[in-house]
Amino acid sequence: MDAFYASVEQHDNPELKGKPVAVGGSQERGVVAAASYEARKFGVRSAMPSKTAYHKCPSIIFVRPRFDRYKEVSDVIRGIFHEYTDLVEPLSLDEAYLDVTSNKKGIPSATLIAKAIRKDILAKTGLTASAGISVNKFLAKVASDYHKPNGMTLIGPDKVITFLEQLEIEKFFGVGKVTAQKMKRLGINTGADLKSWSEEALRANFGKSGSFYYKIVRGQDDRPVNPERIRKSLGAENTFNYDLVELIDMKMALEPIAQTVIRRLDKAESYGKTLTLKVKFKDFTQITRSKTLETPITNYDALLDNSFDLLEQIHWEDFPSGVRLLGITCSNFESETIEEEEHEGMQLTLNF
Repeated sequence: MDAFYASVEQHDNPELKGKPVAVGGSQERGVVAAASYEARKFGVRSAMPSKTAYHKCPSIIFVRPRFDRYKEVSDVIRGIFHEYTDLVEPLSLDEAYLDVTSNKKGIPSATLIAKAIRKDILAKTGLTASAGISVNKFLAKVASDYHKPNGMTLIGPDKVITFLEQLEIEKFFGVGKVTAQKMKRLGINTGADLKSWSEEALRANFGKSGSFYYKIVRGQDDRPVNPERIRKSLGAENTFNYDLVELIDMKMALEPIAQTVIRRLDKAESYGKTLTLKVKFKDFTQITRSKTLETPITNYDALLDNSFDLLEQIHWEDFPSGVRLLGITCSNFESETIEEEEHEGMQLTLNF
């Protein structure tokens, strides 16, 4: 989906259409969970402090997240996916891999299937989606981002190597900002540059990830689409520029961390019953405190309130003054009770 959270807000409130919108936080505090394309033109991005977003775009409009609404729209989109195939692997509320090799409607072309799905999404939700079509998950993911928003990119089997060789290194899915900067310092600016490196040299510079980079630049990705992928935990933490001493300062510091965690839980569509608070003190002493609830934590308020409870239960007199890091993790997901089934089948062919 294109700028999903922000697009839902603009769809539900026509007054926001065409305006720079940030979901999450406020002008003074918090972080941006999502930004409309109008806001992105000013350099506003997700996970950016709200204060920074405001300085980049003084006309930005902050909207409080409505995750229940996003989940509702996501369910409609997920239903559309399953009209075409049961092999749907969600990456988040707004993104998924689909294996359409053998599809329910008998459509002989993957490109036609993508067009039909995008048309159905627009008709049922009023929102636009972008699609990537290719021979494996890595290539489809890269293709899905190539012509956003409201675009579609096909990387056919005979175009894979040519496409990857000319692709800028920062557009490779799995190559983060820091890694991209390191690669550029080593003279790796495009896929062609990356392809010229041996697997041994890449492993020497990037560890185990080196083998991954060696394969993907050659279009190699054998991961199947797994509709029952299981996550164990999701979380976030922050190391502060100065030690926190007052409890009120720690609570304020937990707010953006909780926003990041709930956003990641929402993207993974995995909600856990167990919450763990991590505290690291100025002398690097580290402790954790956990609690398990009867029902999964599915919203920001519940996540933050329970994190505050864990923070208040700590006997601070037993530890050195000054906290340098706080973290929140959710685990014990409902999806962990799902048993994966083994599937046997033969490889089919599909036109692109």
